[in-house]
Amino acid sequence: MTTLITLVLAMTLVPVHGATAQQNLESDLAKTSGGDLRITFIGHGTLMFEYQKKVIHVDPFGRLTDYSRLPGADLVLITHDHGDHLDPSALRQVKKEETAVIVAQGCAGKVEGATVMTNGDVRTILGITVEAVPAYNIVQKREDGELFHPRGRGNGYVLTFGKTRVYIAGDTENTPEMKALKMIDYAFLPMNLPYTMTPEMVADAARELQPAVLYPYHFGETDPRRLLLLLKDQPNIEVRIRRMK
Repeated sequence: MTTLITLVLAMTLVPVHGATAQQNLESDLAKTSGGDLRITFIGHGTLMFEYQKKVIHVDPFGRLTDYSRLPGADLVLITHDHGDHLDPSALRQVKKEETAVIVAQGCAGKVEGATVMTNGDVRTILGITVEAVPAYNIVQKREDGELFHPRGRGNGYVLTFGKTRVYIAGDTENTPEMKALKMIDYAFLPMNLPYTMTPEMVADAARELQPAVLYPYHFGETDPRRLLLLLKDQPNIEVRIRRMK
């Protein structure tokens, strides 16, 4: 798929209906072999996917939106145990009696009834293949020398919708495991300094991953437009910038 690197344009947005429209949330529509996939950008590291009448919430965070006005979850994915990713109050709001909740190893014992997926695990849930990808720091550390995100505690997730593969990286740097992923169609890569990646790290990862569409997300005060310059030599990667500060 050959596309142009582009800044967010109003014409690329898909109209949003119902509760998401009332909250002014952006949404994109992706065509897959299994039907339409709607991606709603709630903000920060938080996303919602709708596919085949199923709803998937990723890292629901109550400071970003009113979850009582959004669809309940059939599946919840938690990338790690930091409070802006594991929010018990938001989780209670989206969770239904039959909701499947998947958490990373660092969340073990912190969410009642959740299933822990360790790095490298693969499961099929609601007909969707879910792969747990290691998410960790290599360079970025706290003042005491501890990594912000130690290896083994956090997950990114690759979700396969029909034949379309979506990678949600979680809080991580451009790790060897990330760059070894294959056939990624949509990639969400974090860029919030000093906790995850610099724009240069994201560009390095993108050159290896070669996603058709790259969403910088969870980017804090980092200017995501920097990626447009860093990836101007990659015409097969479309960079879409959404409100994911």
